[in-house]
Amino acid sequence: MMSAPADLRNASTSAGKSLASEVLNSPIAIPPMPDYNGRLLAYTATAAIIVVGVLQGAFQQWNLWLVAGALIWPHIAHQLTRRTFLRNSPRIRQKMLTADCVIGGGFIGCIGLIAIPSASVALMLMFSGLIIGGIRQWLIGCAFMAATILAFFAIVGPADSFQSPLLTSMLAIFSTGLYICVTAFYSHQQARALMLAKTQIQSQREQSIALSHKLSKYLSPQVWQSIFTGERDVRLETQRKKLAVFFSDIKGFTELSEEMEPEALTELLNHYFNGMAEVALRYGGTIDKFVGDSIMVFFGDPTSRGQREDAFACVSMAIDMRKHMKIMRQKWRSQGIKTPLEIRMGISTGYTTVGNFGAENRMDYTIIGKEVNLASRLESLAEPGEILVSYETFSLIKDRIMCRDKGEITVKGFGKPIPIYEVVDFRRDMGPNRSFMEHEHSGFAMYLDSDKITERERRSILSALEDAADRLRQEEDLARD
Repeated sequence: MMSAPADLRNASTSAGKSLASEVLNSPIAIPPMPDYNGRLLAYTATAAIIVVGVLQGAFQQWNLWLVAGALIWPHIAHQLTRRTFLRNSPRIRQKMLTADCVIGGGFIGCIGLIAIPSASVALMLMFSGLIIGGIRQWLIGCAFMAATILAFFAIVGPADSFQSPLLTSMLAIFSTGLYICVTAFYSHQQARALMLAKTQIQSQREQSIALSHKLSKYLSPQVWQSIFTGERDVRLETQRKKLAVFFSDIKGFTELSEEMEPEALTELLNHYFNGMAEVALRYGGTIDKFVGDSIMVFFGDPTSRGQREDAFACVSMAIDMRKHMKIMRQKWRSQGIKTPLEIRMGISTGYTTVGNFGAENRMDYTIIGKEVNLASRLESLAEPGEILVSYETFSLIKDRIMCRDKGEITVKGFGKPIPIYEVVDFRRDMGPNRSFMEHEHSGFAMYLDSDKITERERRSILSALEDAADRLRQEEDLARD
């Protein structure tokens, strides 16, 4: 003889514990009927059935002692589950229900299996078992109840008549109906509260996702993902890792900033950063920061494909950025920007300190170390359109990328001169089999990357080139005439 279903807090899933707990603890969520109230209702109804049954002669006189037990037990059970070691039991409700089944079975055996009162008590117990513990608890409860009924029935013996007086039967039926209706009402209220809580959880989940995506704009996607998946804690900590570090800036940007209005300059710079960021993310780079017209990217953290692959991805990104810059430069020229903007880049590979730097309430995920300084120095020494790499980077990529020896430089923090190399292109793209071609004159620009062209685009490009060639031949014929 137990209460309605378990508290909604125990039904929250592990995937949304904190969010569900916050919602379910709000005033909107309606709690289920407490165990104490449910047990008190059931045992009070049973006590009333005993009193009426004794007065009508259906039960033996000594059964009145059971009334005292029925009225006292709910309070004892409440104290046991709240003030003793039993409160720490994760399945205390099922255990207490099993005890109720034993008590109920004893009562049914003591009254000699009189039909309607016995069925009334059994129904209340089975209903509670299904609601609280499902089929498993129902089967366990029925088994304990049946065993207790048989034990007490063997001791007390059968009643003189298995039929009870009308008033006793009516009271038993009414008590059972009242208990089931009250319990069902609380269960219905719980279901409504659960649906409302589910809606709130979904709404807050969507808001959290939207907010996390907004916040992700301020972090590199790899860092953001490692934080939101729980792989990385947001705390001040660093580690030593071998990374490939990339720096770039725009040659001629200072002169351009003096010629353009701030709004137009901002639009141009954002267009440049957006294009370069897409290239960096395509190769798996972690974008560290944008400073003025400079970009800092590193490879090897938070995820790494190995030193050789990280260095190759970094240099491949730089080559792709150089190609992409030519395409953007042509677009800017069509918009009236005639200043020739060129990108220059520097790459270094070595051990750096990477992690969260700053204060507990404001930190920055970045890298420090002499390799960072070397990459920055290489970038400042590079000519427009040039990619300079350190010797260690060269040693990791030389089998797949053609480089040219540029001599040695002296860098603060390094005891010996540093050999540097200029990146020419992928070895696979060298010679007649190269996939990228460029040709640029005043009034004409062509940038061809055959690896990225589909069959349909190829036909369209061939048609455009043929039209352009016919136009040039006609103008040449007219010039001769």
